[in-house]
Amino acid sequence: MVENTMKKVVEASYLTAEKAWSYRTILRFFFIQHERMRDYITPEEIFNYLKDISEFQTYTEEQLHLDLAQLVKWNNLIARQDMGNAKTIEEYKKKRFRYQCTPYTVEIERMLQSLEKLGDSFKGSLERTQFDRLLQALIQLEKELAPKPQPNNEEIAQIWDDIFSYFRNIRRNTADYIAYINSEKTEEQMQTEAFLVYKNQFTAYLRDFIVSLQKTSMQIQQRLTELNDEKCAQIYEAVMQHKLSIPRLEDAGLSKEELLEEHVDLWQSLYQWFLGSPNHQSELDMLQLQTNEMIRRITRYVQRIGERHQNFRSRRKDYLHLAKWFSGLEDIREAHKLSAVVFGTIETRHMMSEAMPTEDIYADVWDIKPLELTIKPRTNRYREKTKPGAIIGNQAEKETMRKLYLLQLEEEKQLIQKYMKNNRIQISELPVIEPFVRKMLLTWIGKSMATKEQKVKTDFGMTVKVTLDEHNRVYLRSEDGMLEMPDAELIFSES
Repeated sequence: MVENTMKKVVEASYLTAEKAWSYRTILRFFFIQHERMRDYITPEEIFNYLKDISEFQTYTEEQLHLDLAQLVKWNNLIARQDMGNAKTIEEYKKKRFRYQCTPYTVEIERMLQSLEKLGDSFKGSLERTQFDRLLQALIQLEKELAPKPQPNNEEIAQIWDDIFSYFRNIRRNTADYIAYINSEKTEEQMQTEAFLVYKNQFTAYLRDFIVSLQKTSMQIQQRLTELNDEKCAQIYEAVMQHKLSIPRLEDAGLSKEELLEEHVDLWQSLYQWFLGSPNHQSELDMLQLQTNEMIRRITRYVQRIGERHQNFRSRRKDYLHLAKWFSGLEDIREAHKLSAVVFGTIETRHMMSEAMPTEDIYADVWDIKPLELTIKPRTNRYREKTKPGAIIGNQAEKETMRKLYLLQLEEEKQLIQKYMKNNRIQISELPVIEPFVRKMLLTWIGKSMATKEQKVKTDFGMTVKVTLDEHNRVYLRSEDGMLEMPDAELIFSES
């Protein structure tokens, strides 16, 4: 397998050769005749075909024979000597040949024909029938696996080919259509007003696909789950027996182990596409998510286009209606109320403050003293008067503030210890507590949830480990109300 991928593909040389214009024309003629069930073509027939093309008016038979010989050398054609039609010794000596295109050439030309039809953008489709056909094929496969005197290997192999034919179509068509919808060209077209004509068709197409997919996919997943390893082994054996029974000289050295590995890989790809794996989401779920996202995106585009239309809509009638409404009011206060509802507040006042007078994050607004602000003149010529001053040391005040802080910290620690039992606090066992204690407990719980070990160090020099019980909801009661929360256990230890 690796050796085949590393070797040079000589059969594709005619695509980029200097005389590609003649090689490609000749091989396209061979491909068309192959599709019409005509395998062997004579040089005369090829030459007559080429002479009808304007670019080949100066083309000679000698050039044709040289081109055919080169294509035979590149394994694009197979030359077979025509012995029966020689009427003279000279004709026999000239070695009249008939030519047949090789399988490589047929597949290359088939691919080129598909690429020519493809164009510059993805096509694809979201076909509901492919999922239905895949489901019916799986059901038929289960019926063939029922206990029988002699399993029908040919029928099982045919169903196997049908399953993966539908599966390949599903993968290719859905992937191409998703790429088409997500392409930059399609996105630009969706943002134009011309898209409004197709929005209902797009949304209905996607919605019907989602509904059908949800109905069918669950049945497919169930069928795949029911096909256990024992049944899969029976399927592999039947398909391999049928393939090995077909006489092919080139497959004489193909081992049963290689066939088994190929079939197992195919089945696993089908299984994982619909059911996923422990570490990866299934492609089916991704397809549903992408289709839903497409519907939401189309809705957003339509909404934006509608908003653009709304901006240019005349509101003359709306204002006339409001004017009649205002003229019908006899009280000016009622008119003021109506104006406030329709136009909002006419005059607004903006309040500002320089900074909070305290760094305590738990301080309430009504506990803070009012802040006095000195308003400066609004002119660029104003300058504050300055005078030199001495540096004043506030060591005594700092020491006083430090002692007050430590005293407050000790009081808070004693307050917390009042609710501790054996260095433990259980939320469900707490009585009515102070608001400060509630804030402190919630702070510890919040900070501990952000750590891997669910531990947090307190300002009191202790370490708290928090364990939440999500299944048990309790009420944390305090003097200013109750808070419903999961029960929590706080265990304190010295750092």
